Amino acid sequence: MSAEPTPYTPKPVEAAAQTFWRDARAFEVNELSDKPKYFCLSMLPYPSGALHMGHVRNYTIGDVISRYRRMTGHNVLQPMGWDAFGLPAENAAIKNKTAPAKWTYANIDHMRGQLQSLGYAIDWSREFATCRPDYYVHEQRMFTRLMKKGLVYRKNSVVNWDPVDQTVLANEQVIDGRGWRSGAVVEKREIPQWFLKITAYAQELLDGLDALPGWPESVKTMQRNWIGRSEGLEFAFDVAGGGDPLRVYTTRPDTLMGVTFVSIAAEHPLALRAAATNPELAAFIADLRRGGVSEAELETQEKRGMATGQFAIHPISGEQVPIWVANFVLMGYGTGAVMAVPGHDARDFEFATKYALPIRQVIGVRSPLGPHQRPEELQYDTAQWKDWYGDKTRDDLMCVNSGELDGMGYRQAFEHLVAKFEAEGRGVRKINFRLRDWGVSRQRYWGCPIPVIYCPTCDAVPVPEDQLPVVLPENVEDAFAAGVVLSPIKADPAWRKTTCPQCGGPAERETDTFDTFMESSWYYARYTSPGAGDMVDARAKYWTPVDQYIGGIEHAILHLLYFRFYHKLLRDEGLVDSDEPAINLLCQGMVIAEVFYRENADGSKDWFNPADVDYQRDDKGRIVGGIYRGDGQPVLFGGVEKMSKGKNNGVNPQAMVDKYGADTVRLFSMFAAPPEQSLEWNEAGVEGMSRFLRRFWREVTTHASQPDHPGTDVAALNPAQKTMRRQLHEAIQKVGDDYGRRYSFNTAIAALMELLNHVAKFDDMSEQGRAVRHETLQAMVLMLNPITPHVCHHLWQVLGNAETLLEDVPFPHADPAALVRDAVTLAVQVNGKLRGTIEVGVQTPKDEIETLALAEPNVAKFMDGMAVKKVIVVPGKIVNIVAA
Repeated sequence: MSAEPTPYTPKPVEAAAQTFWRDARAFEVNELSDKPKYFCLSMLPYPSGALHMGHVRNYTIGDVISRYRRMTGHNVLQPMGWDAFGLPAENAAIKNKTAPAKWTYANIDHMRGQLQSLGYAIDWSREFATCRPDYYVHEQRMFTRLMKKGLVYRKNSVVNWDPVDQTVLANEQVIDGRGWRSGAVVEKREIPQWFLKITAYAQELLDGLDALPGWPESVKTMQRNWIGRSEGLEFAFDVAGGGDPLRVYTTRPDTLMGVTFVSIAAEHPLALRAAATNPELAAFIADLRRGGVSEAELETQEKRGMATGQFAIHPISGEQVPIWVANFVLMGYGTGAVMAVPGHDARDFEFATKYALPIRQVIGVRSPLGPHQRPEELQYDTAQWKDWYGDKTRDDLMCVNSGELDGMGYRQAFEHLVAKFEAEGRGVRKINFRLRDWGVSRQRYWGCPIPVIYCPTCDAVPVPEDQLPVVLPENVEDAFAAGVVLSPIKADPAWRKTTCPQCGGPAERETDTFDTFMESSWYYARYTSPGAGDMVDARAKYWTPVDQYIGGIEHAILHLLYFRFYHKLLRDEGLVDSDEPAINLLCQGMVIAEVFYRENADGSKDWFNPADVDYQRDDKGRIVGGIYRGDGQPVLFGGVEKMSKGKNNGVNPQAMVDKYGADTVRLFSMFAAPPEQSLEWNEAGVEGMSRFLRRFWREVTTHASQPDHPGTDVAALNPAQKTMRRQLHEAIQKVGDDYGRRYSFNTAIAALMELLNHVAKFDDMSEQGRAVRHETLQAMVLMLNPITPHVCHHLWQVLGNAETLLEDVPFPHADPAALVRDAVTLAVQVNGKLRGTIEVGVQTPKDEIETLALAEPNVAKFMDGMAVKKVIVVPGKIVNIVAA
């Protein structure tokens, strides 16, 4: 070897590596390999225009895992695509007076280049954008098949309606009762929507969580709560004066005698009937139609209600209880009516207290002396309703003030009433789920057209498969240039008009488009089968399930639940043969950074990017404020928060790559925190990673410029050389475990930094010394390769190897013989305080260890004038001298 040391310059090093990978089509894979498959998938990005540091962290985690798995002998698929439909593109098009397609495709081109500049080992031959007809045709075909199987239906649903934008808003787009973009007061409107019957799979989705040991418990808990399985009693109250009975469902029939009113939704038929002759009630119901419809909003908003003037007849006591319209009951949830037990439910208690409705205790604490406790001996405190109601498993709770139920516990009273009501034909035991069917209709343009035709004679008819795809027109610049908000396909009669595939008569197409969760629920499967004529082909059974899925925990419920549901639909179509889409799930933490701002007179805030602020710190180094460089004036420090455009605290990854190189950015994103924890951005930390790579470069290039060496002769190594080699193989053992099992990339990097320190101190220039250093540096290149592949690609050649794909070079294996220690370092304590260390052979006798410990210079210094009372030797660890 004769390579001259040169300074580390990332740009040409990275360009050369990326050219080699591209020319070799290094990361394109197929199903013909005899190696075990490994499908590593990161959640696909929305093409917003530029990568953010959250993207970089997410995709670097996936890339480290993918490259490591390939080095350990796997056939690795790591694909990439674009979640390209959605409202943000449409709003950007309105703002910029351009077409969403044009904006989206330009963003995809830019972001693809950014991803490639970071050197990810992606099989780009499988790339797709979900807004392309050759992608969404398959979900249209699946939808028509599900229609025929009865897993799709259309019904009226209460939604958030923006009267200005003429569109349905998601719950998160309603801010203080107004549309997030138009500012218009949002209305609750009932419109027809298409639904997928996810509830048909509710029990399987729940049970399947137990078969996912590789998923975080927090995600599984959130899904269990969202699915919300409950066992209860559904029964009916008769209504005074006649009419249809009022059906309710309760998981606590043991509290039935505590019902003092019934709450119904504003859209309930009983409410509308009462409002027809009650103008005040009609006005109240109209008022309730404004505002959001999310459960979270209903739980937190002020409880409001109005009596309907109607009464329900209690099914046991015969008592008449008033029926109230309440703003916390939704028609779309359950029966749209709730039996109210204010003595034992916080929400009902708040409502009853506000409107002076009766509160009745029907659960009490059982006397230690037995169940026959008189009501007056039960101390009732409304603050204890949770103790008396919330825990069904408590043995000391019983029914009181409940007639025939008195003295019964929860389960006994439950079974008694179920048997009683079922025998009388007034009720039935029922298992309910909190999970609701998936509403997939959106009243916006930039989405996949729903493949349905409306015929006056035949009603809703699925588009025949041979007429798919129903293509969304992309050339709509004129509509968006004019600032039109109404969907171009709703406004275009030529697009809407068609013929009925059943009767041949005139008909119209559905102008709603799919919820974009549709595209992201099956995208993983499409990666397995590029070019397939159906949604997937036989290749899907080779690649699925995904071995490692990576993405943010904010997707724990909706995306990950739909992801699991859609996989079961694919399975039931015979397209895949597994029950779950992903074996393992890693939820990476957020990337956070400091926020700085100034307050305006109207209470709003202007946000300043941390890169433009000179920090002010207190005497302990804590940030207390800053000076904006633009005008030299102070800004306030707002703590650290998730990087976002709204808080202007994002860091441009491309600027970091241009400044430090892709490998440095990758290294910092893996070192600064464990993957599942939040990563606080710190450019000083990035500079530290840059220094480490420069040091590593210098060690390798300096070594390569020195005289050649023979191979390592293990039998001929002296103690120092054996120690260096042991340190290497200890690092190999740890780094391999950190990469492959623990996903603890930060500790792997720390171990490699420590190993580099050992190499720097190892100044043995003998032939065997150079051989050990060569073995160490070569192994370090391979161990760092998953994280910093560009520099490793170059340094591998500097060390005298032919240019090759390092992912095809086996990851180093620890040599068991090298791990055996000939000597150990023991700490020496005097009266419990560390005073020195000694190195002894592993077989050194105890009395010799005592002599060496007492002779250690620093120990002898502290022992001067003291007498040894006892010496305790803990083999392989410590010597403790007790002296006086």
